[in-house]
Amino acid sequence: MPPAQVWESFFNAAGVFDALGCQALRGDVVEFGCGHGTFTVALAPRVSGTVYALDIDPEMVRATADRASEAKFNNIVVEPRDFVASGSGRADGSADYVLLFNILHIEDPVGLLREAHRILRDGGIAAVIHWRHDVETPRGPPLAIRPRPEQCSAWAEQAGLRFRSIHDFTKSPWHWGMLLERVGPEPAVSSAPLSSVGTSPMKSE
Repeated sequence: MPPAQVWESFFNAAGVFDALGCQALRGDVVEFGCGHGTFTVALAPRVSGTVYALDIDPEMVRATADRASEAKFNNIVVEPRDFVASGSGRADGSADYVLLFNILHIEDPVGLLREAHRILRDGGIAAVIHWRHDVETPRGPPLAIRPRPEQCSAWAEQAGLRFRSIHDFTKSPWHWGMLLERVGPEPAVSSAPLSSVGTSPMKSE
């Protein structure tokens, strides 16, 4: 991870949440990979419950905890956790919303999406954003392993999550976003036309 000031120049966290419709979320949120707390502290005032921010890196855990304390948010719980290996530690159906931001290029994305499915209540939402694959970006994983929206939708279907909507961000132009919904214990079939997402000019949110 680059320094926080550099990292946060690549995003507009408030703009991302506005575009995804995250204005007043009820219930708890689980963030898989909180990093510097960029999105954690931006989301906390929009959530009625608790934001559980998870990261494997102790330095990132400390950074996020410090930012939450400085901002005087009492609804953020930061936990050091290898959620890829051992899960999130949250109970079944306990979350209303999960964040999967810049993380689905991992070796087992379906496994992580299944963990998101497990902890979401029926009707709960998984929000995904990732670096675009079709433009030059200042950071991000190698182009060859960046997932495309249609691939993420297919993985989500395997995990039992249903495609809900796709988003481009005018204020964070190196990323695309997607909302997925838990619709029950069985995988749901999505017929959403995603092949053109991220290849056309950015549209306003």
